Amino acid sequence: MYQNINKAMISPQTSLGDVLKALDAVPEFHVIVVVDENRRLIGTITDGDIRRALLAGKSMNELAGNIAHKNALILPPNSTAAQQRHAMQQRVVRQVIIVDDQNHVLDIITMDSLSSSKPVSNKVFLMAGGLGTRLRPLTETIPKPMLHVGGKPILQTTIEKFVDEGFEDFYIAVNYLPEIIKSHFGNGERFNCNITYIQETKRMGTCGALSLIQEAVQEPIVVMNGDLLTHMRIRNIIDFHNNHSACATMAVREYHFQVPFGVVEIDDCNIKSISEKPEQSFHVNAGIYVVSPEVLRYIPSDTFYDMTTLFEDLKETNLRTVAFPLHEYWIDIGCKEQLEKANDEYLPTQILGQ
Repeated sequence: MYQNINKAMISPQTSLGDVLKALDAVPEFHVIVVVDENRRLIGTITDGDIRRALLAGKSMNELAGNIAHKNALILPPNSTAAQQRHAMQQRVVRQVIIVDDQNHVLDIITMDSLSSSKPVSNKVFLMAGGLGTRLRPLTETIPKPMLHVGGKPILQTTIEKFVDEGFEDFYIAVNYLPEIIKSHFGNGERFNCNITYIQETKRMGTCGALSLIQEAVQEPIVVMNGDLLTHMRIRNIIDFHNNHSACATMAVREYHFQVPFGVVEIDDCNIKSISEKPEQSFHVNAGIYVVSPEVLRYIPSDTFYDMTTLFEDLKETNLRTVAFPLHEYWIDIGCKEQLEKANDEYLPTQILGQ
């Protein structure tokens, strides 16, 4: 039995915000178990359940009992490892809840605990060719992804995060001052990974360089801008992408904006309502994506092409595109103020999610 199982059990009255904290406290489970006062199973909540609830408009005050998945995979305590593994494979889930004949939760068995640690086969494509114009003069002699946050290059923190999660194979798209990036990372051996460089000969946008991949891609590929930091678990967005049968998935971040004036709604010349400095919320592109292999053929060859354009084109062809709500630490380092903010906030254990 896991020593942390008690930390993975919550009451149905727990708020969604506290569920997130509980998930972060027991990352080995990938699930939180909702139980009654006698530890009897009510349901389970995964990272995907939370993100779907947020997309549906639920707030952080929503109660766990209202979003819990009531049809959790359960097995008795005398089930074998082979039976547990088979049951998880059949249901395409990562954990099984062990309960007694009274439905009391005894244990949580994960696929990871039954399997030897395996590397992630999905490839990673990091966009590092931008000019970093808004960060000049800092970027006059160094590419933006190589600026330091917390004592090391932004891009190094990103690669180390992926490697820590089990990713091994990387593409890095380079254009502006590429030798600085190549000389620092080499072939990736020093960072326990394999790196292939995609050399842009002209500006290609946030997606065009994907057309320069020479080898066949067999699995969904993770694409990420090279100038951001996050402690989102990358495996979660891949699982979300696969579970929703998506062709392309975009991580989105909720952004709040307060209008600095009173907003007047009018009908012709009649005032209908007045809202004093209202706050509006939007979902913004977080610069992290998962794209399936079949999507690559929609990217025009060797030309400027943005990721947002790809998503618009895919929608017009009726291919499924989905949004993955990102609620973890995230910062896009696009200007000096954001660079200073990142250095003020930087905590390696927080950003790497260790």
